[in-house]
Amino acid sequence: MGKKQRRKHVPQRTCVACRTVRGKRELVRVVRTPEGAVVVDETGKRSGRGAYLCRQRSCWEAALARRQLEQALKVALTSESETLLREYATGLPLSLTEPEEGEEGGE
Repeated sequence: MGKKQRRKHVPQRTCVACRTVRGKRELVRVVRTPEGAVVVDETGKRSGRGAYLCRQRSCWEAALARRQLEQALKVALTSESETLLREYATGLPLSLTEPEEGEEGGE
């Protein structure tokens, strides 16, 4: 008779730019691999030191401009890595309240 249903534990992570705490799956992980490369980790499973950012361009731009990502990953970003991260950020909405391109309501 009546086992209490437990809610599944949702890991929480903090965005390095805006310091907002969200569920791990709501954020994008950026990882410094053991080889020293800095890459976006969509799966969240790559090995290496990770840092999390919101899925909004403003957080990515702030983290890169203020060197917060470098501090969190404890590495100096190469211009190649920074370019890769900026390119990824251009595909994100400016803020989480703004609809992504092609997702406007209506028709």
